[in-house]
Amino acid sequence: MNEQGLSEKEIFSYLEDVKSEDTDYYRVLSSMCTHPHRIAVEAHRLFIEANLGDLGLFAGAYRLEIEVIQMLGELLHFQSVEIPSGESCKSSVCGYLTTGGTESNIQAIRSMKNLVTESGKRAGDVLNIVVPESAHFSFDKVANMMGIEVKRALLDSEFRVDIESVESLIDANTIGLVGIAGNTEFGQVDPIEELSKLALENELFLHVDAAFGGFVIPFLEKPYSFDFKVPGVTSIAIDPHKMGLSTIPSGALLFKSPFFMDSLKVNTPYLTTKSQFTLTGTRSGASAAAAYAVMKYLGREGYRKNVQYCMQLTAKLVKEARKLGFEPLIEPVMNVVALRVPNPDLVREQLLTKFSWNVSITRSPRSLRLVLMPHNTAHDIEEFLQDLRRITAEL
Repeated sequence: MNEQGLSEKEIFSYLEDVKSEDTDYYRVLSSMCTHPHRIAVEAHRLFIEANLGDLGLFAGAYRLEIEVIQMLGELLHFQSVEIPSGESCKSSVCGYLTTGGTESNIQAIRSMKNLVTESGKRAGDVLNIVVPESAHFSFDKVANMMGIEVKRALLDSEFRVDIESVESLIDANTIGLVGIAGNTEFGQVDPIEELSKLALENELFLHVDAAFGGFVIPFLEKPYSFDFKVPGVTSIAIDPHKMGLSTIPSGALLFKSPFFMDSLKVNTPYLTTKSQFTLTGTRSGASAAAAYAVMKYLGREGYRKNVQYCMQLTAKLVKEARKLGFEPLIEPVMNVVALRVPNPDLVREQLLTKFSWNVSITRSPRSLRLVLMPHNTAHDIEEFLQDLRRITAEL
């Protein structure tokens, strides 16, 4: 740190130079995040100092968090339950705003482990959960942090989790199952209803990672059952900072009942509240305000238009790619395309170095992974495919 302060001009001149090193979303076809909506940015600024880690000091920001959780509960077909007085949830919907899908997934599994441990069952055993091979790498962090085993079930030909594989991995130490609603690589939705049957039959928890798909699937023309309408689902992760168009960081974790939230309780004797249920202590009230503002401003109609736009771009990319001889691994379920190309790793490198296109690669089979977000345009798609054609022709 310098001894004397710099001028505002010097600081912002430096910041602008550093900002130029960041990748702008222009020519980005690999990210599940995008430019936040302008109203979310302004709401975020308004609540920039609010700390949801000390709820009594920031009652207004906390009210917004509750309202966001209620709106998300409605979106995800939460069924109202009677809440006893003194319970952790202030409404019939139970959950809180997180920093994103990773934290939400960690907390969902932590809740499972705590409930099983507190019950006295399987004491001393190495507990496990069963997740799809396509599950996000956050579950590797879960295994490391909690000392539980993460078993990975095989995928079927459509890159959904194979139910027979899941069933074969369940044993006496399994505490929960995980399904993905909009997996990161393929945008595919696991058969949540079938996972639910397995979970209920084996008395297991079922967490649904809908970090990306939560703001996509409800607005698709083809419906998928993935949320609290499915009886075995006990928790859901959903990220407003992805297709919800809120600011970063803005995730959410919703539980089926206060029973799960209470398993995460930690006493906080020197704050304005007696306990916390969150993983982080200090939490951004600005994120709550941003999510509230953009959800209220867009409404279901606005999100439906947003998803329709992205799906139109997706359809255009697949149609034009086929004309050039490039087939998708599967027909896209949402605005994620896995495209078969020769030498995908080399193609990715050439797209970046020659044309500044940012794309990514699926793990197995290797293919170009493309995400069509609101920052993309029809012109982007046309230009990208022409550049892709040039590179593959050279190869």
